[in-house]
Amino acid sequence: MTRTPRRNEALMAELLTCETAVWEALMSGDMAQDAAALDAGFLGVYPDGFAGKDDHTGQLASGPTVRNYRMDQARVMELGPDYALLSYRATYSRPYSTKDKVMYVSSIWKRTGTGWINVFSQDTPAAVPDGS
Repeated sequence: MTRTPRRNEALMAELLTCETAVWEALMSGDMAQDAAALDAGFLGVYPDGFAGKDDHTGQLASGPTVRNYRMDQARVMELGPDYALLSYRATYSRPYSTKDKVMYVSSIWKRTGTGWINVFSQDTPAAVPDGS
C-alpha cells in the first residue's frame, strides 16, 4: 500500500501523539498512563538490555524518570495495514541532572480497535552526545 504525503503526515501526527504520551508518563511518573500505551507483550531493547512492559512501567515506582524531553527528526514507515514504525531523535534529561542526553528511538506501534499501542521500542545512544 502506497501512502500519499498527506496520509503520511496524518500517521506521523497520530504516532507522535502516542509517543508523547509515553514521554509525558515518564515525566510525571504516571505508571497507569505508561501501562496504557504499552502492549502486554511489549519488548524494549535498551543499552542495558531487554525490558518487558512490567520493567518499563516499574521504573516509575520511585517517581518520574525524565525531567524534560524534545523529539525531532521524526520519520514514519508503514509496516502493514495495522503496524507502523516511528523513529526520531530524543534529547532529554533525568530528574537528578541538568545535562542533556541524546538518543535515537525506534518504536513500532500496532493499531487496535481503540487506537495505537506500542509493541516495541529500541533506544540507541547518539554517537556524539550533543547530536551533531
